[in-house]
Order: sequence, then structure tokens, then C-alpha cells
Amino acid sequence: MATDSNLDRTDRDIVRELQRNARVPMRDLAEIVGVAPSTCSERIRRLQSRGIITGFHAAVDLPNLGRAVQAMVFAQVRPLSRDLIATFRRDVLAMPETMAVFVLAGGDDFLVHVGVPDIQGLHSFLVDKLSSRREVVQFRSSIVYDHGEKRALEDLKSYD
Repeated sequence: MATDSNLDRTDRDIVRELQRNARVPMRDLAEIVGVAPSTCSERIRRLQSRGIITGFHAAVDLPNLGRAVQAMVFAQVRPLSRDLIATFRRDVLAMPETMAVFVLAGGDDFLVHVGVPDIQGLHSFLVDKLSSRREVVQFRSSIVYDHGEKRALEDLKSYD
């Protein structure tokens, strides 16, 4: 967990560049941000220890992983409790179709991002896996046609 997320310009530049390409060679990254490779390496280590950089990930082509159809599924569960929220979140994340789970405030309790091979796969997920859970009292789904994603997030504190 981050204890101090204040970043100077060099740290922000390192984070931005690593979000764009986490495989950039250290020498190239150091040149881009204007520091020595040893300094760059030490700053990355500190950013990791502070919890600002939490990992390095590969971008994948979802259809090539059998996930040509994506959907957002909004779900309500009852009786709502901390234990039920934790259990439902854990169980749904364990389902192979699930890509992400968000716990919400408002009319819905959860937003589940799923990826499936086709519409029939989505139907099977909704009917056989989600609606069969006794705590699910209501759900609705929206198919994702297209989406955009920001690969490099800015430190919003730097805009204050």
C-alpha cells in the first residue's frame, strides 16, 4: 500500500514511460527521462516499494484467447453484508469467464467484466453460473461493442 504517492517530475516520467512500454530497456528509459541508468533503476525500485508500481503486464488480444465477446454484467445480491460481498467477489473472480469485478455503491452491488467465445457463451455464463447463485436477486448485461483504454495514466496530483 502506498504511504506517500507524491511524485516528482522524474518519477512521473518513469511511470508514464513504463505504462507505455514496460519492456523498454533500462538504458533507453534512463535516456528518455534524463537520468543515469543506475538512478533510473533505483527510482523504479523505490516506486515499487512505495506501492506506486504494482506490477508489469502483457497486453493480449482477447479474441485469440477465446474471448471474442465481452460484456458488462451488473448484479444485485441479498442479503447484503461484508461477508457476502467478499464471498461473491472471490467466487466470481474464480470463474474463468470473469476478467474483472468491481464492487459498487448505488443501485447495483457489482459490475462484472466477462469475456466469452460467443453470445451462447455469454448466455451460459448468465444462466448457468450467475443466476443460479441464490444470493443474486437481479442482474442485467450489456455487450461491449468497442472500447478505448488509456495505457498511460497521469498523476492527477501534479495538476493541482
